[in-house]
Amino acid sequence: MVYTLTFSPSIDYVMEMDRLTPGQMNRASSTHIYPGGKGINVSAVLDTLGVENTILGFVAGFTGNEIERILKKNGQKTDFIHLKNGLSRINVKVLSSESTELNAPAPAIRKDELKQLNDKLTRLTDGDALVLSGAIPSCLPVYTYRFILDSLKDRNITTVVDTTGDHLLSALESRPFLIKPNREELGELFSTKNISTNDAEKYAHTLQDKGARNVLISLDREGAMLLCEDGTLLTREAPRGNVVNPVGAGDSMLAGFIYGWLESGTYDDALKTAVCAGSAAAFSSGLPAKDDIMSLRRLLS
Repeated sequence: MVYTLTFSPSIDYVMEMDRLTPGQMNRASSTHIYPGGKGINVSAVLDTLGVENTILGFVAGFTGNEIERILKKNGQKTDFIHLKNGLSRINVKVLSSESTELNAPAPAIRKDELKQLNDKLTRLTDGDALVLSGAIPSCLPVYTYRFILDSLKDRNITTVVDTTGDHLLSALESRPFLIKPNREELGELFSTKNISTNDAEKYAHTLQDKGARNVLISLDREGAMLLCEDGTLLTREAPRGNVVNPVGAGDSMLAGFIYGWLESGTYDDALKTAVCAGSAAAFSSGLPAKDDIMSLRRLLS
């Protein structure tokens, strides 16, 4: 079983319009509402690929109830902790000539509520996988992911971390199986810009030295590279296609890697499926369909 953890799921309210003009009335041509969160996206693509999984996280108030309702309606399995106070976020995304996002603050999580999560994690069994995705709320310590990883040591749990900044650096100390930074996140970590492929390889080695066992780096249109635990460097070019919406491509890539790894147990196949899933997401208006991922995978065979 794969478990994904999203600390702060949201309702994403997406508005499309020709142009957004600040200070004036702006009318949307269309709107969409769906549950948001990196772990939720990973779970959705895993569902598409036929991988059994459960969404973990914290929800609050009527917005939290709506997140859970929509996910269950979509056939996704959830095991949320319901917070006693606050509301799950509503994030507004405006798609026009440029994309604009308005993200609300996450509800506070109390110590007793965090303990409920720890109790759920104790029920993970040999061979399970846990994906820690997204930022940690400001109400919790920066080392929260590390604390979770440490609690799973010596239990044969495959751990994956997809976060940024100090949250990631702290988690590295617990030697997660896989991390997945992209170029922008590498720039944030190492205080630099315009990261080349050679730079990405250098930083992958640095992150491995800090504790990551395997480092998957998204290179956008160029594909991805994987620095394996044994020091082998694998690269895959992305299939060519028309990029429609890159949002969710990174989460899809991560789900593709997990699928490929569980299916074959080989890094090469996991990387190939990861690149195809990320590309299929970028070529579509939403998260990718299995047929689209597999069609691209056959092209790369």
